[in-house]
Amino acid sequence: MGERKSRVVIAGVGNVGATTAYSIINQGLCEEIVLIDVNREKALAEAMDMEHSTYFMNRNIKVREGGYEDCREADIVVITASAPMPKNSNNRLEMLAPSMGIIRSIVTEVMKSGFSGIFVVVSNPVDIMTYYCWKISGLPKERVIGSGTTLDTARLCISLSKLYELDAKSVQAYVIGEHGDSELVSWDSANIGGKNISDVMRDNAERTAGKTKEELLRETVQAGWDIFQRKGNTCYGIAASTTAIIKSILFDENRIYPVSVMLDGAYGLKNVFLSAPTILNRQGAKEVVEIHLNPEELAAYRRSAKLLSDFYEELC
Repeated sequence: MGERKSRVVIAGVGNVGATTAYSIINQGLCEEIVLIDVNREKALAEAMDMEHSTYFMNRNIKVREGGYEDCREADIVVITASAPMPKNSNNRLEMLAPSMGIIRSIVTEVMKSGFSGIFVVVSNPVDIMTYYCWKISGLPKERVIGSGTTLDTARLCISLSKLYELDAKSVQAYVIGEHGDSELVSWDSANIGGKNISDVMRDNAERTAGKTKEELLRETVQAGWDIFQRKGNTCYGIAASTTAIIKSILFDENRIYPVSVMLDGAYGLKNVFLSAPTILNRQGAKEVVEIHLNPEELAAYRRSAKLLSDFYEELC
């Protein structure tokens, strides 16, 4: 990334893109944010509004509307643009065909600029769109990352923390696989304070209140749809999780998040983008952490991969 000023470009300035930009500003993660949108007036207005907010922030970040030529010097390009969710739908895969055209146009223009940084893909269906971004861009696999199940993991940890009246960050649990209906929880590795979740739930039966692992997973999968049905979008959670991914990359943190990355042998899988705990730093996806999955979990994880692989064959 050199000694030049750090720059994050956000392609798509709808609710998610704008909220992500504002989250980055609040945390002072870079020196410049460039907003790109087909509606340039919208991007300009968002940039102006955010720039005015920097007066009250801890770091003076430049925020501006721009074009794809600005991607050349970018450290990270975040893609949030996607087709609108069909009304009364709860299936992200319905967005596949129209979203592919949007991703293709964005990635093609970004690469024309001479971009050599890292893509962070948020657009749904995120695993498939991340794979498609990688195929079109020609970048090394470690430099194309999807937001994956990072937010799903946070939702699960928050649900567990509420049961036991804890800080959610004291819960260690991963949602992995597809960001969608086939996602699963690695329960064998999940713990609170080093104590296995199964033991916690059994030893605290009164506080667990009959809640099962199956219910917790179902609520995690459903959470985004519950929000979407009530207010028409989700933005704060996904913006915060995307910002955490960006921070780990820009600050070389080596944090582990369950992001959508190319699996190249891990869990016995190849040539598929799927969420797995991954070390993130300036290289991008530095290393996939292959946690232990029991036989049932591994079978479910591979089924999730197969679901996505069936779509990949039709993409490029």
